[in-house]
Amino acid sequence: MEVVSPRTLDEALDLMAAHPEAVPVAGGTDLMVELNMDRTRPELLMDVSRLPELEVWERQDGHLFLGAGVTYTRLMRELPESTALVQASRSVGSPQIRNRGTVGGNLGTASPAGDALPVMAALDAEVVLGAAGGGSRRLPWNDFLTGVKRNAREPGELILGTRWRVPRGPGSFSKIGTRNAMVISVASVCLQLDEDERSVRVALGSVAPTVIRAPEAEAAAAAAFDRAGLWDEPDASVGAGELEAFAELVASAARPIDDVRGTAAYRTHAVRVLARRALSWALADRRAAAA
Repeated sequence: MEVVSPRTLDEALDLMAAHPEAVPVAGGTDLMVELNMDRTRPELLMDVSRLPELEVWERQDGHLFLGAGVTYTRLMRELPESTALVQASRSVGSPQIRNRGTVGGNLGTASPAGDALPVMAALDAEVVLGAAGGGSRRLPWNDFLTGVKRNAREPGELILGTRWRVPRGPGSFSKIGTRNAMVISVASVCLQLDEDERSVRVALGSVAPTVIRAPEAEAAAAAAFDRAGLWDEPDASVGAGELEAFAELVASAARPIDDVRGTAAYRTHAVRVLARRALSWALADRRAAAA
């Protein structure tokens, strides 16, 4: 196995063009596990952890661009207003893993259990891909994630980061695991309100081959907000029956399987509970913000 360490993004993209079989590695928190367990043995590794261009984040005309090399620790420290993303970052592994791991790595691995991915889905994020010669393209998250540990990155491309329009409104991320820390998600839910679009977005992890949204539940929640006047009056509330109906619709969107970490039935129950809690938290956060 050969390892190359480019020092600039242009150099990295030129190397990717010349060696499209190269496997990029930054934090290595997923890839090194695969290597250590002898599940993969690439001929060429490209260390992109020293590329300053991937370590930036910036706000652009109401949008936020997050470089693929920004670590979870930095996200927690530098983007505290991105509540759902911070909560997801805090749930990733141990402090050592959070110091190395990145959202770009989650996207590259494309595991349905990746903690950052439901947040990207709930934010309607685009994945920004770069290629030699200045070429780049953007893919919506659901076009980029194509299956279990499969994505739409073409040979010779590099994940540069993600970009999304910053929504106005509360959000949250929560997950169920076999213990409280250092755990792969059995099921996860991210909920994000967008008060400007008057929409509710719900994304689920670990309950389908890829991260998925729950469109019927989203539409039902938005309609309940309309009926209650919640978009204009944060002190208003929805009934317990509507909360339960929302949770049932979220659960019905799941397509889980039985595996060593949990049964399909347990995963369905988990997202039902997490969804009800997430919507309750969002309502409470809006009331608190208006107080």
